[in-house]
Amino acid sequence: MAKKPSNSGKQWTGQDIKQLKQLVKENTPTRVMGLKLGRSEDSVRAKASEQGISLKPVNQPPYGTKKK
Repeated sequence: MAKKPSNSGKQWTGQDIKQLKQLVKENTPTRVMGLKLGRSEDSVRAKASEQGISLKPVNQPPYGTKKK
């Protein structure tokens, strides 16, 4: 059986939403956002949609790469 995320079933806090917005700004993949927030990927997508946050990549280098 798959392990449940640490925050599974818990309410999202203002800090969680703030962190979600920061991760989106950093062009972080949804899967990684879920791991960092202790949430499932589906939960991250649902909360972003509910908050009107677009998860589409912006014109930035991919997550984990540095500009030279």
